[in-house]
Amino acid sequence: MTHKSAPRWFGLLALVGLAGCTALPGEIGVSYQPRQFNDLPGWATADPRGALTALAIGCRDNRRVTRAARLSPAKLPGSYAAWRPACAAVAKVADNAAAARAFFERYFRPYQLAENNRPDGLFTGYFEPQIDIRDKPDATYRAALYARPDDLIMANLGRWQADWAGGRIAGRVVDGYLRPYHDRRAIRAGALAGKAKVLAWADPVDAFFLQIQGSGIARLPNGGTWRLAYDGHNGHRYVAIGRELIAEGAIARADMSMQAIEKWLRANPERAAEMMARNPSFIFFRRRQGPGPIGAAGVPLTAGRSLAIDTRYVPFEAPVWLDLPELRRLMVAQDRGGAIKGAVRGDVFWGSGPRAATRAGAMAARGAAYVLLPKSIAPNP
Repeated sequence: MTHKSAPRWFGLLALVGLAGCTALPGEIGVSYQPRQFNDLPGWATADPRGALTALAIGCRDNRRVTRAARLSPAKLPGSYAAWRPACAAVAKVADNAAAARAFFERYFRPYQLAENNRPDGLFTGYFEPQIDIRDKPDATYRAALYARPDDLIMANLGRWQADWAGGRIAGRVVDGYLRPYHDRRAIRAGALAGKAKVLAWADPVDAFFLQIQGSGIARLPNGGTWRLAYDGHNGHRYVAIGRELIAEGAIARADMSMQAIEKWLRANPERAAEMMARNPSFIFFRRRQGPGPIGAAGVPLTAGRSLAIDTRYVPFEAPVWLDLPELRRLMVAQDRGGAIKGAVRGDVFWGSGPRAATRAGAMAARGAAYVLLPKSIAPNP
C-alpha cells in the first residue's frame, strides 16, 4: 500500500484478484456528489478523534502539505495550500468526539464518490507483517529482500501530461530506451545478483507476503527488530495468485483467505515457486527505525485510521468517511497500493501482528465512500 504502501498494500481482495483491473487515467467516469454531514450514515454519533490524530501527523510530515504541492486528481483544482487552515487548527481541538466532529464540519465539505454512476465499491484491509530474517542465506532463508536497484527508474506520468496525474511507470534504460524492468521470475532467477544490495534473507513465502503488504517488521535471531519500508517497485502489474488457485481448483472461492493461500504454498513447496512467480510485480525495500510503517504519503500510518486509495481520484490527507456493513468510520488517505484502482476503492490499514493480519485477511466489503475536501476546493464536473 502501503500498498500500500504502494505501497501497498492489501489483503484478501488483492490476493483473490477482485480488486479491479488496472485502469488508465481518465478511463472511468468519476463524480464527486456534494453532500451535507448529516447525509453521512452514522456521522452524528461518530468519534473521529482517531482520524484527527492521523490528519495531525499528515499535516506535520507530508511534504505535499508543507510545500503546498499541486493536487494530483484531474478533477480537483488547486493545491495543498487548501489544507493550511485545518492544519493550523488541528492541534487545538478539544479531546472529545463532539469537538472532533465540529472540526471536520468547519473545515471540510463531504462529497460522495461514484464511479460510472455507481456509488458502491470494494474495500479491503492490509497490515504490517512480522517476519524472521537472516543476514546469510540457508536452506530456509533463501529469498533475498532487495534494496532499490541503482538502475531502476520510476516516473510520475503527471509531470508529462496533466490528465495522466496519478499514473506511474517504472523501468530501466537499455541502449538509450526505457525498457520494462525485470519481473519477479527473472529477479528470483538471479537478474539482480551483484546489481542490488541484499538487505536480508527470508523464507520465500514470508518474503512473498511481505511484498504484498509493502512493508513489515524484520525480526533478528538476537531478538532485535527493524522495519523494512517500501522503496520502489519494478513496474509490472499485480497478478493475484488467489485467483489462480481458485481457477485451478486448489482452493474453493468460499474458503479463500490469506491464511488459506499461505497454507497451500507451504503444503506444496514443489509448486509454490511457480505459483508465486505468476505475480510479476516485485517490491524493493529500505531499512528504517522509528514509528511506522510509512505510507506512500510519506507519513507513519495509524492503525484503523489510515486508508490506501487511488491518488488519481482521492488526494493524500483527505479524510474519507466509509459506510460499510460493519464499519462506519472516518479514515485519512495516507497510502496507495498496486491493487487499489478506482475512486470507490480503499484498503484499511489495521496495524501490526497476528490480530491485524486476521482482520485484514478477512476484510472484503462493498460500500460507499465520502471524501472530505477543504471548503476552498470545488471539484470540476
